[in-house]
Amino acid sequence: MQKAQIGLIGLGVMGANLALNIAEKGFRIAVYNRTSEKTDAFVAEAGELAENIIGCSSLEELANAIEKPRPIILMVQAGEAVDQQIEALKDIIDADDIIIDAGNANFRDTRRRMEALRDSGPRFIGMGVSGGEEGARHGPSIMVGGPREAYDHIKPVLQAIAARYKGEACEAWLGSDGAGHFVKTIHNGIEYADMQMIAEIYGIMRDGAGMAPAEIGKIFERWNKGRLNSYLIEITAKVLGVTDDKTGKPIVDIIVDRAGQKGTGRWSAIESQSLGIPATAIEAAVAARSLSAMKDLRIKAEERFKIETGSIETLDDARIAMLEDALLAGKVIAYAQGFAVMTAASEEFGWDLPLAEVARIWRAGCIIRSQFLDEIASAYEAETEKTDLLMTDAFSDLISRTQGALRKTVAESAVAGLPVPALASALGHFDQFRLGRGTANLIQAQRDFFGAHSFERFDAPGAHHGNWS
Repeated sequence: MQKAQIGLIGLGVMGANLALNIAEKGFRIAVYNRTSEKTDAFVAEAGELAENIIGCSSLEELANAIEKPRPIILMVQAGEAVDQQIEALKDIIDADDIIIDAGNANFRDTRRRMEALRDSGPRFIGMGVSGGEEGARHGPSIMVGGPREAYDHIKPVLQAIAARYKGEACEAWLGSDGAGHFVKTIHNGIEYADMQMIAEIYGIMRDGAGMAPAEIGKIFERWNKGRLNSYLIEITAKVLGVTDDKTGKPIVDIIVDRAGQKGTGRWSAIESQSLGIPATAIEAAVAARSLSAMKDLRIKAEERFKIETGSIETLDDARIAMLEDALLAGKVIAYAQGFAVMTAASEEFGWDLPLAEVARIWRAGCIIRSQFLDEIASAYEAETEKTDLLMTDAFSDLISRTQGALRKTVAESAVAGLPVPALASALGHFDQFRLGRGTANLIQAQRDFFGAHSFERFDAPGAHHGNWS
């Protein structure tokens, strides 16, 4: 029997769709699932693609079914399950084989696993995959970290299965050890901020202007044809136009306002703090999800405070354009924060992340794909040194044009009692970012007063103390 070119462990929704994608692109793939019935059902339901799929009932059978050196993708739950799978494979496969963790792993776990396998093998790759079920099946964005030679071996498969933007495959090797999973983590952090800002604009229209979901959806649909063109804006328009089969009401109105999270957004906020890089829009979005989960407490707080939400002025074309610009400004600031975190991590961990390449592979397949990622790629290509996205010519001009709309939107929302934490955090970041002289001098004076931490002076070098006594 002809052997497979690659293997895959874990036939959940993402694993199954990725396996079908690989088989459809003409590669023979061996698959294994802990529950053999699931493997059998997967092969039986694969239709014509089954001829490129080898179903295996054990890890030994899987290893024997793949050409050496064997690349094996893990699509299992992040955490302990990955460690268990690596341990199980170590005694079965060879030192030059390749284990590819394609789950949403914490990049620190990826670095630890790679270090543990460095001397004894097999080779290890941490691979971020974005695009959800649809992306896995028809073309995701793929972010790879690990040994370059291991990536080169699997590159033909990755190029074939990745999403495409104007003919270019949205996949890339981004650096050693955990680089791929770190970039995926920041992708998800930006995704959190993007979704939260969209929800805040929706809240202004719903609660401030009293608009119906379908009416709001038409505005998002129009925005998707302009500068805000993106996957998240597109699906927002669609979601707001759907009617619930059971009640006949807009489906968004019968969904409980309690958002879930799986950890990657939280990791992005933690890592930004660890690196000392402000990512306030991402942090606000993570906090907003956590607060959304406190539904019972929020109901009690509403009864306790009894503060009426105010209305805003009628949303004529000019004011709708203002909200469009406000959302664009907020999104750009969130992206800038995410790229700043990646820049710092690249220096900290020695990855030399190609930021223009990151923007390019996010242009299709992934959840945050949007029109201006092309502009981000061009902006970073034009810079001789890595700089903050807001300081590039294209985006400094854009923010200069739209910051007034963001400022007015946040101000009016605050007066009306409409929560816009991510948009407000983005504005706060920009306002502090653009001032050459801020207020931290007072903080330094306080620190020196209570802890003798010292401060710098404008008129003399070195560390100084105040005559507080």
